[in-house]
Amino acid sequence: MLEKIILYFKNIIIHRNNLLKINIKFFPKTLFRYILSELLFSFFICFLFFFFIFFVNQILLMAKEVLEKQVPLPQVALLILFSLPTVISFSAPFACLVGTLMTIGRFTSDNEILVMLTSGFSYKTIFMPAVVLGITISIISFLVNDVLLPAGTVQFNRLWRQIMVTIPAVEMDANSVKRFRDTVIITGGVTGNIIENVIILDRTQDGERRMILAGSAELKDSGRQGLSLNLEDSFIQSTKEVAREDYDYASMDLLQYWVSNEDIMQASVPISAREMSSRDVHNSIKERRVSLDRRINTRKVRVITHAVNLENVLRGGPQSSTWNTKQNNIANLSRELQSLETIKDDRSITIYIIELYRKFAVPFGAFSFIFLAVSLGLMAKKSGSTVGFIFGVIISALYWSMLYIGQMLGVRVGTPPFWSMWLPNILCLSIGVVLSIIRVKK
Repeated sequence: MLEKIILYFKNIIIHRNNLLKINIKFFPKTLFRYILSELLFSFFICFLFFFFIFFVNQILLMAKEVLEKQVPLPQVALLILFSLPTVISFSAPFACLVGTLMTIGRFTSDNEILVMLTSGFSYKTIFMPAVVLGITISIISFLVNDVLLPAGTVQFNRLWRQIMVTIPAVEMDANSVKRFRDTVIITGGVTGNIIENVIILDRTQDGERRMILAGSAELKDSGRQGLSLNLEDSFIQSTKEVAREDYDYASMDLLQYWVSNEDIMQASVPISAREMSSRDVHNSIKERRVSLDRRINTRKVRVITHAVNLENVLRGGPQSSTWNTKQNNIANLSRELQSLETIKDDRSITIYIIELYRKFAVPFGAFSFIFLAVSLGLMAKKSGSTVGFIFGVIISALYWSMLYIGQMLGVRVGTPPFWSMWLPNILCLSIGVVLSIIRVKK
């Protein structure tokens, strides 16, 4: 009898242990899915918020250039569509920050975190879904910024060229310089289709340089023929390429000037490093460094040549026939040395290096935001979602300001590009880790 009782309780204990193992194994997955689903829901809401802000900003930037020139709405919609990768790449990291703050803040204020901890779960169970979300958002943001953004830029430029052909007035702004293939048009004030104080620089069919001045011009869209300018009170001067003293000039009351569709199509929409992929930016940096080294070496040869000439003059003394060229040689050497320093101070490469670091820093800011957001969310007392949203927006503004200031310091002051772009991420990650350690120890 005693043996049966012992066997009965032994079976109960074994069965209970098996149930406990099943529950412990199953419940973290359920908890993981629950936390992750709440994080995704808050991320989606915050993404719509930031998307709306950046999207409206994009429309406002495009309104003056496109909407005022009466570009057809389908083409405007396509231009906005091709601009969306930029909006998405900026919105996702900040939405990850604010969404995580709101979710963890609500968990804390509703005592859900307390229930998880008293049930035997550690902070690792809370951090893991947020870390997974941060890594996923970082990778997606990087791919959007590195793949979709360059592709969208190509399509944007292609459509923009088509718009320039169909509606040339888009290119004619007040007080601007417009470069076409072989033509430069400098405009003054613009009232409707009337442009004041127009200057046109181009070349004739014989290769002569030509300058046209006009008191005013009427802009007309000539369809397939291109851009038409009816110049009033115009003055023309053309000079030969070799003999500059040989020139012709004329003045007339009315002159019709044409810019062909072919020239308009050749007008390239500038693509900055921000619209390139990381590989293209890296290749551009290598090419620019090779070009810069070549220019520096060429300038050094010229400096050495002028230095040798000056040395020969000084060695000859006042009795030599070249002594009178001493001041000229000194001036040439000083000019070449100044030009060499100017070339060495070329910061165009620095701009590309900063942009290369930026392409990685901004998307992976979502990962560094996670530790800061979870740590701050665990400190919430009341109204966790509202307080998390407010703090998230403030941190986003500070982060964006630090990025902008870092970029300016990198370009103008010479701050190392890595620290200019990655310092905000390092600060967020460091503060988040420190706060997490303090919270766990409590």
